[in-house]
Formats: sequence, C-alpha cells, structure tokens
Amino acid sequence: MGKLYLVPTPIGNLKDITLRALEVLQSADCILAEDTRTSGKLLKHYEISKPVLSHHMHNEHRTVSQLVQRMQNGETLALISDAGTPAISDPGFLLTRACIQAGVEVECLPGATAFVPALVNSGLPNDRFVFEGFLPQKKGLKTRLELLATEPRTMVFYVSPYKLVKTLTQLIQHLGEERPASVSREITKLYEETVRGSLNEVKQHFEKHPPKGEFVLVVGGKTDK
Repeated sequence: MGKLYLVPTPIGNLKDITLRALEVLQSADCILAEDTRTSGKLLKHYEISKPVLSHHMHNEHRTVSQLVQRMQNGETLALISDAGTPAISDPGFLLTRACIQAGVEVECLPGATAFVPALVNSGLPNDRFVFEGFLPQKKGLKTRLELLATEPRTMVFYVSPYKLVKTLTQLIQHLGEERPASVSREITKLYEETVRGSLNEVKQHFEKHPPKGEFVLVVGGKTDK
C-alpha cells in the first residue's frame, strides 16, 4: 500500500519550505501539481526531478479514482498546490477523502499558508477565529454576510484584488464601517504590506491605491461594546 503526502509550498519566498517537504518531494514516485508550470519553477529551483501530473479543480473529479488505485498498488504520491497548503481553498479535499475511504494513509506536512501570518500580524484577537476563505460570488453571498454580521470571532477571508474594494463595501453594509480590519498583501514577497484600521479606513486606502497582488482580509468579530 502506498501513501499520499500533502506538501505545503512557499506562498512567495522560495526559502519558506521545510527540509522534510523537500525530502518527501525527492522521494515520491510522482508529484501532483495544481499548475505544472508554476510548480515546475519550484522543483527546478530545488533540483527535484520527478514525474509531475496535473491535478486541479477542473480534473480532480475525473482523476481521483485512478490516483487512489495507484497508491493502493504501492505508489507514494505527493500533492502540492500553486502556493500554500493543499486543500485550503485549493484542490486536495476530494483526493484526501477518497484515500481515507479507501484505506490509503494520508499525511499532511506542516508548512506555509497565507492566512496564519495575516491573522497574527493583524493585531486582532486570534485565540478564536473563523476561516471563511473566498466569499460566495453571488448565490448565498447576502445570507453569508448576514450570518457573519453577528459572528463574535475574528474572521479571515481570501480576496481577489479585483474584488477587494467591493468586498469591503459589502462588509461595511452588513457589519458597519467602524468594524476593525486588517488587509495583508503579497505575504513573504518583496512588496509585502499590511494596512490596518476600520473597514471604512481600509476601503479608503485601497480606493486611493488600486489593489495589486494576493490579499488576505482579517475582520474583527462582533463585540458587546
């Protein structure tokens, strides 16, 4: 019986990968990558030469069963996403579930993920928090925002630069403009930046400075004050 490794990869700085992650990638029979071109740069940088297969949201439903079969036949596969930890707003859940159901061992290595440094760096309470990932685009968005308006825990979102100002506007409408917030962009990269303030202050900042890069939005929960 083989095994599935979920291997976190750097979210920006190529040095943010563990020695153990490199060992697993070097020893795997095959590497499953969300985008083989993106992952190819990382693998080339660390001189890792292994067979690489594409495994992404558009083909994972079709390929899961045959991948599980390969592991049942003794192969060790390593799954990586474009950046961060697989299955966190990236492909990985379906394959992980299928492996567990088939009795294939699954091991997730610790490593890079964008929302943890953004949460810690926000200065907002992080003893309890809720990770919301990407908000629904249309269907269910209003209902989700209405529920989050009374959420007492700190909330963490992934947001596209093209939707950041719109998302901040929608949150203001449901949570109020004074709710504390923090926006981190390009974490671990050259132009890393964190902007803190009220939802309204953060929105005004990005109205003046058009959003560029990858964003994590952290919003304070509802308090009794």
